[in-house]
Amino acid sequence: MSRLSTPDATRRRLLLLGGAAALAGCATAPDARAGAIAELASTGRLRAAINLGNPILASRGPDGAPQGVSVDLAREAARRLGVPLELVPFPSAGSVVEAVKARQVDLAFVAIDPVRGADTDYTAPYVIIEGAYLVRDDSPLQRNDEVDRAGTRVAVGRGSAYDLFLTRELKAATIVRAPTSPGVVDLFLAQRLEVAAGVRQQLESDALRVGGVRLLPGRFMVIEQALGVPKGRHLAQAWLGGFVEEMKASGFVADALKRHAIEGAAVAPPGVR
Repeated sequence: MSRLSTPDATRRRLLLLGGAAALAGCATAPDARAGAIAELASTGRLRAAINLGNPILASRGPDGAPQGVSVDLAREAARRLGVPLELVPFPSAGSVVEAVKARQVDLAFVAIDPVRGADTDYTAPYVIIEGAYLVRDDSPLQRNDEVDRAGTRVAVGRGSAYDLFLTRELKAATIVRAPTSPGVVDLFLAQRLEVAAGVRQQLESDALRVGGVRLLPGRFMVIEQALGVPKGRHLAQAWLGGFVEEMKASGFVADALKRHAIEGAAVAPPGVR
């Protein structure tokens, strides 16, 4: 039997290989960070798109400044990269997606969708939220699977994740688009539509505000919120992918949801896209 096949020799060889790999990792980590900085802060700052149309992700604080889990993540990413942060607020997901496509921002917090994938590269999701339906109290609709019928008009926020999803899925119902997600219920009421679709938390808040409406039980879709970058920025995507996994595993995302009193959203499970 050769010396290399003995248990002690095998253990020594594995230790040496492990040490070499660790050294290689240390050597490449600064390069990975430098590549991410080059792609995420080519203007000298990290321009992060903040979607104020989704209350799960962000809202205006008492001083008018954006706040929320996406804002916290943007600040932590900029801190780790050592670059200045510029928060760029938008009223809707659709306007965020257009800004990413035009490369007017470097980082976005958007729902994963195959249509958006033509212009955006994603990390794995960091938060999972639900899409729900809202109807009037006297509506005959009782279940989600009853919505897709001829004569049913569904209000959605233009360009939102659920707009894209329902555009693909609804075969008989008609979609009516509001300019932004927060305006969905007002459009639903003003035009006396049959259904409003949106993020569960937004609809629950609107139901308390307007009265006389109810949410259908359950959900019609799961919305996976992720970090996105303009298509082709692979170094930025790779660095942000590791960043997101660490933020989930460390409890950063869970703490941010709790700090901003966000209910009904769950931290996404570990995963790499």
